[in-house]
Amino acid sequence: MHKQYTSVSPTSDVTEKTENGPQPKKHRYIRKEGSCNVVFRHVPEEWLLFVTDIFTTLVEIRWRVMFLIFALSYILSWLFFGIIYWVIALAYGDTREITDEPCVYGVHGFTAAFLFSLETQTTIGYGSRGMSENCMIAIIIVTIQDVISCFIDTFVIGIVVAKMASARKRAQTVGFSNCAVINLRDGYLCLSWRVGDFRRHHLVEGTARAQIVRSTVHATGKMDVTYEDLVIQQVEIILVTPTTVFHRIEAGSPLFNMSLIDLRKADFELVVSFTYTDDSSGMLHQTRTSYTPPEILWGQLFQEMIRVSRRNYRVDYTLFNHTAKVLVPEVSAEDYEHKKQLRPSPRHSQDIHPDLPRGYHLDLLLAPLQGYSSGIIMKSF
Repeated sequence: MHKQYTSVSPTSDVTEKTENGPQPKKHRYIRKEGSCNVVFRHVPEEWLLFVTDIFTTLVEIRWRVMFLIFALSYILSWLFFGIIYWVIALAYGDTREITDEPCVYGVHGFTAAFLFSLETQTTIGYGSRGMSENCMIAIIIVTIQDVISCFIDTFVIGIVVAKMASARKRAQTVGFSNCAVINLRDGYLCLSWRVGDFRRHHLVEGTARAQIVRSTVHATGKMDVTYEDLVIQQVEIILVTPTTVFHRIEAGSPLFNMSLIDLRKADFELVVSFTYTDDSSGMLHQTRTSYTPPEILWGQLFQEMIRVSRRNYRVDYTLFNHTAKVLVPEVSAEDYEHKKQLRPSPRHSQDIHPDLPRGYHLDLLLAPLQGYSSGIIMKSF
């Protein structure tokens, strides 16, 4: 009986058919751009929590809402103090008759009072309206308005600057590859993905992390979310050039017992993150993304992006997401390690097949045991 070999491509997918039809598509836990696909409902005292931390709340809101708050903070303050000046003018009779000693010069109605409030807070000072020394209450109100206007300017400008310097903006220039791959590295099955910095001013240092997130829905409707950490071989990274982060699939790994067929049927999400410090601002940022099983390509390898010229290293970002097929067994890492221990040594293979050149061993005989996905080749030592 001959074993049939198949070629695994990035577009190939194995769908699990059940008696009830295809399984419904599950939502992501972490979206590709890094945001969490989680909505909170019925949070106790939600508005109080947002108001207590008003600065963070305003930094996280959308720009159009921020522009609305920016405009309303000034307009409402002008209107509020304009009403106060109008009431003062009514109380001192400046609206009924023009006197030589008014409380506020040029304020004889609500419109004039509003314009005086605007000119006072923005320090325009057209000259037709101004304070007099006849009523102390108006002088006190003008002083209070000037102090409040300083607070409003500081607060609004601080919010705008904080939003422009937000870590989310810097995180958009540090990206992950569209897919993760599984291939052989130093004789071990490894799961790897690529991370790169798209700006010329690079990062000081960074820390990579990965987790397997599984969600289980019970018959009672209860859902459990579990997290399993993946051991990454190089955790601390100086991201000068795009780097491939890899996890060795060995004993203790959540993927150790998972073959190609198991991967296609699996229900989990690989959440990866990169926490780093920007050398321009010194701020701490984090970039995240996630990979579902269809986005983990078995038997693929990231193409090289770096070329050496006479003066520098050149990085071609058009190859950032490009992969190429490589020879990878379709079995789980556990089975591969077990069968690798049973593999005959090169000397033993030479004795069995004397017609082969020296330095070669027979993967042809071992391929039915290993289940290679892209054909059979002979390796040289």
